[in-house]
Amino acid sequence: MNLGLNNKVALVLASSKGLGLACAKALYSEGAHVIICSRSEDNINQAKEEISKLKTSNSSNRILGVVNDLNDENQIRTLVETTLNEFRHIDILVHNAGGPPSAPFSEISRDDWEKSIKLNLVSFIHISKLVLPIMQKQKFGRIIAITSVSVKQPLNNLILSNTTRLGVVGFAKTLSNEYAKDNILVNVVCPGPTLTNRMEELIKTQMNDLGKSRQEIMKIWIDNIPLGRLGRPQELANLVVFLASDKANYITGTVVQVDGGFVKSSL
Repeated sequence: MNLGLNNKVALVLASSKGLGLACAKALYSEGAHVIICSRSEDNINQAKEEISKLKTSNSSNRILGVVNDLNDENQIRTLVETTLNEFRHIDILVHNAGGPPSAPFSEISRDDWEKSIKLNLVSFIHISKLVLPIMQKQKFGRIIAITSVSVKQPLNNLILSNTTRLGVVGFAKTLSNEYAKDNILVNVVCPGPTLTNRMEELIKTQMNDLGKSRQEIMKIWIDNIPLGRLGRPQELANLVVFLASDKANYITGTVVQVDGGFVKSSL
């Protein structure tokens, strides 16, 4: 299927590993120019090498890597400026950020709260403030925020994620209403339990907390997933690429999970 992404410019945050890297790969394979970022230069270089080897529908599309800390507003501004200097426009923004630590409410410090809000919500606000005027001028834009199924079904010991990611949903929904007139579509995607480094960390934490083996912890997760397995990063990326494409021109303000049926709510 031709998704119409040839020569679109896609900025994908926190994209040297996991879900962000999967989205960057999928967008590049569909012919988009892709800008990836991470705090680690080594991780960026490795990700660029992986992406550049992919088969693409566009022989001239490029991959650009930028070392960037989403906690730093000045670095976010530099990231946007670098993208504009290289490509002159920004068509697609995929906001992704690291998952906050897991712990019950009683063990969460004030510093934990501030870090989680800054990384997951405030970074989204800062980069949207910079990117939206560019997209308005173009009369075209796609903004996709990656959150978690925790916005639809709160998860135990993940109060930081349950709380701050809902703020992302509220912000995205408001943007979708305000900027639809400019042909800027804003959507949220919610990965369920997916085999990423972050998931491996969560499994190890639960092994320690519950005194169970990896196999036992995996079974707890999988027993709650009707499809009977954890997700793959590329399965979320498939949805992100679709929402970024011309095939999704009438979809905005949605919150869609990719979770194998993990969320039990009807909505």
